[in-house]
Amino acid sequence: MKEKTKNPRKTETRLHKRSKHQNRYNFDELIASYPLLRDFVSPNKYGDLSVDFFDPAAVKALNTALLKRYYAVEFWDIPDGYLCPPIPGRAEYIHQVADLLLESTSNHKAKVPRGPKMYCLDVGVGANCIYPIIGQAEYGWSFVGTDIDDVALESATEIIKKNEKVSNSVELRKQKNYKKILKGIIKEDEQFDLCICNPPFHASSEEALSGTKRKLKNLKGQSTDDVVLNFGGQSNELWCEGGELAFIELLIKESLSFAMDVLWYTTLVSKESNVERILAMLEQTPASDVKVIPLLLGNKKSRIVAWTYFNKSQQKAWANYRWS
Repeated sequence: MKEKTKNPRKTETRLHKRSKHQNRYNFDELIASYPLLRDFVSPNKYGDLSVDFFDPAAVKALNTALLKRYYAVEFWDIPDGYLCPPIPGRAEYIHQVADLLLESTSNHKAKVPRGPKMYCLDVGVGANCIYPIIGQAEYGWSFVGTDIDDVALESATEIIKKNEKVSNSVELRKQKNYKKILKGIIKEDEQFDLCICNPPFHASSEEALSGTKRKLKNLKGQSTDDVVLNFGGQSNELWCEGGELAFIELLIKESLSFAMDVLWYTTLVSKESNVERILAMLEQTPASDVKVIPLLLGNKKSRIVAWTYFNKSQQKAWANYRWS
């Protein structure tokens, strides 16, 4: 169980070949899927059709259209002020971890594991329920989504109930202890093929506000004190004590208690400066394999850090037993 990868693999940073978002947005198709988007579409300064990405309503309308057009979603909505995630980026995460599972088969002719037998844990499912929507649409996976926020869980519940395919594939669980992540969620004798996580990014509300102002200044070329979060986000979605590093440290510590209950643990890491610290933490665990998977969407760089406590032969045995 100690077959450690000392130098985690780094993959190419191009958009995944299975992504439905390889090309620029086709607004004619998107409006056909969701006619209300038309009110937000107009030529930008280059003469191309676009939406105002500083307008939360426009971003929400675009997301709704994308989900209807590419993922056959019948209903999708979120409460005002809750996180409205960029769909291509969330899809990229799902495709990359699908390849991670494929590697575990040790069979070069194998295909990505698909179907409801695939059991995924989404830490922080949010009001948008976006990872289960995409994971089910693309690969037919089953999900358990967790959250600490009652309003978020109510919203995700409504999305699930109003989308037939998702309704049979997603279970929601509330994390009642805000100081825990996996404990109190993973049941005795329960096993997951995958754990995914998009942790709170900032360490405080002040840092979140400052980061938003900095982003707007970079995009608009001018400072502003009138901040509107174009992608939304509640406090528990945007920040936690210690920021993403502390959250991921707790996830790593708790993963030790469920080392043989989850094949692959994965988490998004937004701050590149945190990667070295996270890898150092994992070096102190019996993780047998650790990977850093770069993500690149437009000008934004991010990455997934993944780890497993199963050696190669154990991964293959897991795949043969659960996915065959």
